[in-house]
Amino acid sequence: MPAQRRKGASNFRRFFLRGLTVLLPSILTLWILWSAFIFVFNRVAEPINVGLRAVVIRAVPAIVHPDIQPDWYRVTDEEVAAYRAVKGLTPTKSPDEAELRGEIRRAELEKVWRAHWYLQGAGLVVAISLIYLAGLVLGGFLGRKLYIRLERIISRVPGFKQVYPHVKQLVDLILGDKPMAFNKVVMVQFPRTGNWAIAFVTGRAMRDMSAAAGPGEYLTVFVPNTPTPFTGFTLTIPAAEVIEVPISIDEALRYVITGGVLVPGQQQTAAGEMLFSAVDRVEAVAAGGVAPGLGAHAAGPGGIGGRGGGAGGAGPGSGA
Repeated sequence: MPAQRRKGASNFRRFFLRGLTVLLPSILTLWILWSAFIFVFNRVAEPINVGLRAVVIRAVPAIVHPDIQPDWYRVTDEEVAAYRAVKGLTPTKSPDEAELRGEIRRAELEKVWRAHWYLQGAGLVVAISLIYLAGLVLGGFLGRKLYIRLERIISRVPGFKQVYPHVKQLVDLILGDKPMAFNKVVMVQFPRTGNWAIAFVTGRAMRDMSAAAGPGEYLTVFVPNTPTPFTGFTLTIPAAEVIEVPISIDEALRYVITGGVLVPGQQQTAAGEMLFSAVDRVEAVAAGGVAPGLGAHAAGPGGIGGRGGGAGGAGPGSGA
């Protein structure tokens, strides 16, 4: 009997965890999407809805005949008196009657507005339309010129200029028209020799840094942090010490964000094997040679590794 109880508890725990593993990603995804929608609706759409209701209240008397005005717009003397009573206002200590009627109309229109989902969604539609129009206008020649001049002005505002450039760089990185600056996924020894970390090649090293570091080809790589890959360390490393990893940028980002839990399918290794099955490349770096795999992308004048061949190691065929 005790053995059966232990088996039953073990089965329950195993099946519960299995169900949690299957359902939790979907639940978390739905929760994140719903939270994002609520945030956008409350912080963007709702303020626009308030403005739309104010426009409607002002437009009704101008375009609608008094005989056919909507019920929410018509305010009787009895409703004004009842509103004063509810608010605890007296005729001598209250706003004038026109202001009270305006408050009642706003409250009544809000009730009607919230009762219809398509009116609630008007704020989102207006926000999307305004963003589209802004992109359309700023995408033209005159729009870009105007935007650049406006950006120069606001970038000089104290407090604003300390924050805006960094926010703009982050937004441009995520949503900009230019493709992400990462060229390929690599392995580098970081933070010390013998420890390997995933990194992204962002380009050649700066000229002065290459000159100061000595002969040979140097690369600039970005080592992302876990679980926030948009923060990390920018390093200048000899190209011969960089090992290319044949996975996509997205796969590498998922690997970093999850702390190595989500390993790309083609890179999953059996027990005892080295990560990414790169023993030969690691040994080549340890021996001071060129890491296999990077040379294919380095050949020719436009390659990362250097001119004339190789992966950018020191020698006559490589340039700083």
